Amino acid sequence: MSRSLNYNQAAGLQGMLKEGSKSLEGVDEAVIRNIEAAKQMAGICSSSMGPNGLKKLVVNHLEKIIVTSDCATILKELEVQHPAAKMLVMAAMMQEKECGDATNFTVSFAGELLKKAEDLLHKGLHTSEIVAGYRVAFDKAMEILPTLTTHTVQDPRDAQQVIRVLESVLGTKYFGYEGTLAPYVAQACQAVMPPAPRKPSLNVDSVRVCKLMGGTIGDSLVMKGVVVSRNTEGTIKRALKAKVAVFGCGIEASSTETKGTVLIRNAEELLNYNKGEEKLMEDIIKSIADSGVQVLVTGGSISEMALHFLERYKLMVVKIQSKWELRRLCGAVNATALVRLGAPTPEEAGFVDRAEVREVGGRKVTVFEQEAEESRVASIILRASTQNVLEDLERAVDDGVNTVKVLCQDGRFLPGAGAVEIELARRIAKLADASTGLDQYAMRKFAEALEVVPRTLAESSGQEATDTVTALYAEHEKGKLGVGVDAEGAGVGDKGVLDSLAVKDSALRLAVDAALTVLRVDQIIMSKPAGGPKPPSGGGGDED
Repeated sequence: MSRSLNYNQAAGLQGMLKEGSKSLEGVDEAVIRNIEAAKQMAGICSSSMGPNGLKKLVVNHLEKIIVTSDCATILKELEVQHPAAKMLVMAAMMQEKECGDATNFTVSFAGELLKKAEDLLHKGLHTSEIVAGYRVAFDKAMEILPTLTTHTVQDPRDAQQVIRVLESVLGTKYFGYEGTLAPYVAQACQAVMPPAPRKPSLNVDSVRVCKLMGGTIGDSLVMKGVVVSRNTEGTIKRALKAKVAVFGCGIEASSTETKGTVLIRNAEELLNYNKGEEKLMEDIIKSIADSGVQVLVTGGSISEMALHFLERYKLMVVKIQSKWELRRLCGAVNATALVRLGAPTPEEAGFVDRAEVREVGGRKVTVFEQEAEESRVASIILRASTQNVLEDLERAVDDGVNTVKVLCQDGRFLPGAGAVEIELARRIAKLADASTGLDQYAMRKFAEALEVVPRTLAESSGQEATDTVTALYAEHEKGKLGVGVDAEGAGVGDKGVLDSLAVKDSALRLAVDAALTVLRVDQIIMSKPAGGPKPPSGGGGDED
């Protein structure tokens, strides 16, 4: 039977797998290798944590240069291949999707848990004992976390309450500019919230960002509606209470599906042919104007002949090249993007209260402003000197908007700057001291792993990490729960920094789940990769 299946019993597992497959097992080959990969991943991200975190310069496969300290962006561009490191990346991506913040904490804490687990494995503890200890410590942390709440946002529609919270979030991205950016984000978010007495809520897609190079961060502004960063195509620059037609195709004479030849024998036939084409285009534009449409938006090109008739019938025309931006505009004006050129039906046409061209910093932009409650959109026009700074500002604004979305659901906040991590570590260490089983060692390591946040914050601000952590423990023993690391390098203190309880809860859960998943793996089996042999490293060939 084994001979008929071509199975060599002497070859063991390799005899069962396809030629070229790899199998790694045991503590040294599988577990420790996975932990090493996760530690390397955490090491990349942890130095970017906090307001003084260092930025990474990433050149992606398209040779685009990205300079950022945003963990989610770094991980997206790295294209990680190692399966264990991918676990941490997936946890960070889920945290970004759910909360939009604390991705760096998720990766750093998971990596630190695995680093501490490696020490326990070398000392002889079994993986199951480490997992059990981590699980007990995690349950205790989840029990303690809500009791550490120091601040609650009662009304998300109160600008001052929201700004105070946003300053802590934006300060980790652009330290020193949080006081400038926070009012813009708060104003944009509150402009799109449903009015009272409806419950405050926020759709993240309702807050758009328009990046205009030039000027400084202080020159940024907020506009109600969608802002398109280009001028109109014609001379019509303004329309009020107007119907909007959106075309996914270009406004030009359509080409035929099949190739054809037109035989023209004399000049009269040539003139008639041109007149027929002009008449057809005029009929199309006239039918659009007769349907009551005043504003046309297209995702394709506009021919000169079409532009001539659009001007004749006083239609405002905007060209949007990005299909994503076109889709967002459709949602804002409640229109359907048409793939045919012609008059839209009443269901397909959208509506805008005001569409006009405005000048911002010497550049023309087109604003589609809505006053209707169900189609509220706000745009933050960001100004900065370089494209890299603008893109990093956009990521900071995105984190701020997601924070407002979370606080609409849960307004409780914890002390930040490493204060909550030290308090959790202190209480879990006491729990470990009171325990008698082998899992007490894992619980103690869980408490030590929580120190990664204050240690990193202290190192990035130029302080001695051990002295700072010791000082934090001393302050928390006195009952000062709000004391954290001073980002300005002045030791420890209560600077009023806040972290969202919901965000911290989610980050802790995902980090622990990722770490325990990696720890439980005792064997790695990799099948032979598809495709032919890879080109030599010096050959200049591209790898998939």
